[in-house]
Amino acid sequence: MTQPLTNAEKLSKLPWSIGSNALVSAFVQLTFLGSVFILFLNTLGLDKTQIGFLLSLVPYTGLIALFIAPLIARYGYKRTFVHFSILRVIFAALLLLTPVVISILGAEITLLFITVVVILFSLTRSVVVTAYYPWAQEYIPTSIQGKYSATNNLFTTLSGFLAVTLAGFVLDLTTGLSGYLILIVIGVICGSLAIWAVLYVPGGAPVPVERGVMSAFRDTMSALRDKGLLFFLGGVGLITLATVPLTSFVPLFLQEQVGLSSGNVVLVQTGVLLGGLVSTYLWGWTSDRYGSRPIMLSGICLLASLPIFFMLMPRTSPVSLYVALGVAFLQGIADMGWVIGSTRLLFVSIVPPEKKSEYTALYFACIGVFGGTSQLIAGQVVQLSSGVSGSFYFFTFDSYTPLFLLSIIFAALSLITLRGVRSDTQVTVEEFAGMFLQGNPLSAMTSLVGYHFARDESRVVAMTERLGETRSPFTVDELLEVLADPRFNVRFEAIISIARTRPHPRLTHALIDVFNGTELALSNMAAWALGRVGDEMAIEALRNGLNSKYHSIQANSARALGRLGDTEITALLLERLDHEPDKGLQMAYASALGNLKAREATAQILHLLDAMQNEGARRELSLTLARLVGNEGGFIQLYRDARADFATATAQAATTLKRKFGKALDNGNNVISTLSACADTLARDKITEGASHLVYVIENLPTHHYEHHSLLILHDCATHLQTHGAARTEYMLLTLHTLDAGWHTKE
Repeated sequence: MTQPLTNAEKLSKLPWSIGSNALVSAFVQLTFLGSVFILFLNTLGLDKTQIGFLLSLVPYTGLIALFIAPLIARYGYKRTFVHFSILRVIFAALLLLTPVVISILGAEITLLFITVVVILFSLTRSVVVTAYYPWAQEYIPTSIQGKYSATNNLFTTLSGFLAVTLAGFVLDLTTGLSGYLILIVIGVICGSLAIWAVLYVPGGAPVPVERGVMSAFRDTMSALRDKGLLFFLGGVGLITLATVPLTSFVPLFLQEQVGLSSGNVVLVQTGVLLGGLVSTYLWGWTSDRYGSRPIMLSGICLLASLPIFFMLMPRTSPVSLYVALGVAFLQGIADMGWVIGSTRLLFVSIVPPEKKSEYTALYFACIGVFGGTSQLIAGQVVQLSSGVSGSFYFFTFDSYTPLFLLSIIFAALSLITLRGVRSDTQVTVEEFAGMFLQGNPLSAMTSLVGYHFARDESRVVAMTERLGETRSPFTVDELLEVLADPRFNVRFEAIISIARTRPHPRLTHALIDVFNGTELALSNMAAWALGRVGDEMAIEALRNGLNSKYHSIQANSARALGRLGDTEITALLLERLDHEPDKGLQMAYASALGNLKAREATAQILHLLDAMQNEGARRELSLTLARLVGNEGGFIQLYRDARADFATATAQAATTLKRKFGKALDNGNNVISTLSACADTLARDKITEGASHLVYVIENLPTHHYEHHSLLILHDCATHLQTHGAARTEYMLLTLHTLDAGWHTKE
């Protein structure tokens, strides 16, 4: 018995797997599975039906997977993969004989020859793929399935991109079949190197299988009793019907209807590969983090939109190539989302490890049936629609239009079907799509990359700050990670960054854990952050913090609860404010009561303002009273203007009051004339004289225009203005604000 592979062994050999797959990508792009082969068949003079038939042979042979799975397991997955990969390359090399066959035996025999070669290639390919799926599930750790898929697709796409770019240049520089033969030679070389690289991939040892072929077939078919698998296969089949024909016949559409040359048609495929290249890491990362299904369904939504863009494409225009490249780029993004999401869901959620051979064989056979059928149908549809022409607004109708409409229908049906598949996540496709609409997703992605490459403390702190500034849900896991960093400054910055970003349940729970922890400095910061985040989940923990043995925790808890609007603690804070000797706690309770609009605390806060010696504390208490009156923003603006030019700011405020009161009071009223004199004396920097005018205004105002708490503030301010004059400027600012914001016209 062979020992199970350890994760360390698997991880160390994954580069060989990725390298082999990259070479295989170039091999198939230059031989049977890319636009090169379709154009090769078109150059040979085959019609659409014949092309569709030949292309259908490749997936149809996947049906043999239902019967050969136990034989492959007994022979060994790796050994089968290697031996049949060699045969696959040999059969691909037979295409090089095409010019000889056509010159000696004619067109009909050439078609038969190509058909035989395609069948031989397809059969060996089916055996290779049937062996690959269970082998891959063995040597790829589940925890990094998405990351592996992303990295693998990155390199296979890059390899395919280079191969297709090379093909475009070669076909533009050559004529007839010579360019295709050069590309086939290069493809065969790449396929041979891929076989060498895969020899270093571990696992795939023979598995004792006692069942016969028919018994294994029955076991494989019994997997169809799994409803989750049925829904998955149905959805895969529908999206195959929607997309495979596009992959096969869009090159001909671009050549015949859009007017692109053969070389440019091949170059358009680089757009597909480039789209996959730039999106592969994002899809893989998000699938590991948010689950497979939202990624898979997002890919389908994008795929469903592609036929619309093809129908809108300008024909025989100088910009046709660039538009085609843009649509191809979107197609590459969509394809990558579908491939990574569906592959991960298959291995992680659909296929039980103990039945990997049966499930993967059935999966491969089903996509073969749907793939082959789609090619046959597509060829017939295009052939039968050859007479279609016309236009409707911006849409141009041609022989490919029915194919595009069918693609949209099948993609929509696939989306509906796959929504019923059991998921590996609670995240829906709507929630996932919404993440791109919250905060700055582009900045989030760049910040994530920067964070993962940051090592020294100052760099990590800087990147943590950026993570919070993006306000994107994509950064939640990284913020949680830095919150557990062993460096104090990093954890401190993490709390600040979490306070900057959007509320998220996981972040709130993490802040509560820090708040309840033993690091006093971080607990205080966490209390502040919980207040700023505004998540009501934190209220219970903060209430408990009011009874902490540490005054700083009590103070920050009170301030946070005030910020959260927890009116249930109003009575408790009023009682504590009456008896608390600690100045810091007094300030915290008063501030919280101000945020809670607890007008019954007005007298207590006024008393505290009178007794407070610290200038900064007096400013905060003035703001607290201003909040009780209302229009906090107006008070802040007055305060800022007064810091720049006290005389001018207060004079302008008095003038504003004069205009406001003039609409409700008799113009001959002494209050109006006093306010005019007040504005004049304040403008001349006679602050003490201006204060006396304000005292007169307060004493002669009709009281029915103010509520009780506003009158308390005004009369207390009048007392202090008489006593201190210009010495306590906060009273003058508070007076002007209360006279303005506290005024109402109700009798």
